[in-house]
Amino acid sequence: MNQSALIRPDWTPATIAMMVLGFVVFWPLGLAMLAYILFGERLKSFKKDANSTVDSVFSSFKRGSGRGFCGPQFRTGNVAFDDWREAELARLDEERRKLDEMRQQFDDYVRELRRAKDQEEFDRFMRERNSGGSGSAPGFPAH
Repeated sequence: MNQSALIRPDWTPATIAMMVLGFVVFWPLGLAMLAYILFGERLKSFKKDANSTVDSVFSSFKRGSGRGFCGPQFRTGNVAFDDWREAELARLDEERRKLDEMRQQFDDYVRELRRAKDQEEFDRFMRERNSGGSGSAPGFPAH
């Protein structure tokens, strides 16, 4: 650890002052500073160990990883159930694909409606502007 740092997990005048100030202002702050002084050196290795443990546990739950409880490699031992489950998962994947296609078609439809509405409003604006003859748009003051 960088031993020239002002605030480090050690009994330095700065950390002691911060601990006392923390207890005076709000006692949990002082307690947190005391914990940092006592256990701060172990915090880095604890964080690394905790992160690697959590990553290894949840890596099997990633979608499409082929591992975990829902992946194709997890077998229960009951062939009929495994075949049924694989068929159902394939059916659900097909339904998801169809829903995604329908959502994309609807998004395209809405986008086209907005474009048509914007075009209609712009055309109406241009007609009113050009037919007004005053050179200014309706609702806008002339300069």
